[in-house]
Amino acid sequence: METLSIRLKIGDREYPMKVKAEDEAKIRHAGKLINDKIKRYREEFGLDDRQDLLAMVAFDSMVESMEQNTINTEDSELIKSSVIRINEQLNSLL
Repeated sequence: METLSIRLKIGDREYPMKVKAEDEAKIRHAGKLINDKIKRYREEFGLDDRQDLLAMVAFDSMVESMEQNTINTEDSELIKSSVIRINEQLNSLL
């Protein structure tokens, strides 16, 4: 497993990281998404304080994560009930 040393700029700072080669694109994309959110909050709310901007990005990301978890749970329940129904139909045919 090959690791790369990269520097990821988030906000106004650079962070050195060691990442798996196969994860580099994903990590860089995550950094871009964070920077895009920082820019959006800076423009939308006129915030300049780095800590406030990062706190808002963290909060926004947590809300998105919670929403995605809810969707995944609902999808899992739907899939589970469909599999049970299909299994029951198959058992009735046997």
